[in-house]
Amino acid sequence: MTIHGGDGAGTDGVDWDAEAAAFDEDPDHGLRDPEVRAAWAARLRAWLPGRPGAVLDLGCGTGSLSLLAAGRGHRVTGVDRFSAMVALAREKLAGRDAVFLVGDATAPPVGEERYDAVLVRHVLWTLPEPDRALRRWRDPLRPGGRLVLVEGVWGTVSPVGIPAGRLAALLAPLGGRVGVERLSPDTALWGRDVDDERYAVVAVPD
Repeated sequence: MTIHGGDGAGTDGVDWDAEAAAFDEDPDHGLRDPEVRAAWAARLRAWLPGRPGAVLDLGCGTGSLSLLAAGRGHRVTGVDRFSAMVALAREKLAGRDAVFLVGDATAPPVGEERYDAVLVRHVLWTLPEPDRALRRWRDPLRPGGRLVLVEGVWGTVSPVGIPAGRLAALLAPLGGRVGVERLSPDTALWGRDVDDERYAVVAVPD
């Protein structure tokens, strides 16, 4: 994931183009550790459709989750607003059935293309109008398609993020089914123990 904001920087003021080369050094970004990679692969296997389909990875960063999805036979389209991140994703998935676009995750430049799943990790909490983003992310879904949203609340003194209950409430107007899966206890996902709120929501809107 990369955090989306104004031109040249994320909402946290970080220049993610400048940070792209070091982005994968975090265990849950680069998924270089076999145990961490296997943990995320197992989660994606459960969250994404069982049959190979089309997956839209928004805020894809360097493409680590895209690579796992492609490894399951899915056709992946990744979108990130930072060109250095997109360049690394293209390199990482060279030869795979994947395409990466520079663009805004809240308004993905995919035209009339439709997808079996829209995958978004650690992006929604940064957005000023998350409800609007969710409506836009529903639009490119095929009937029966699913939103896979990985989010959390980080920090204890000045926490940032979006609680699972709030995200479930934001999804309610879209109808359909919503499931919440707690991720904090699974230390393999993060490469360390964590004590904050981390979770995934899989929603199948009406």
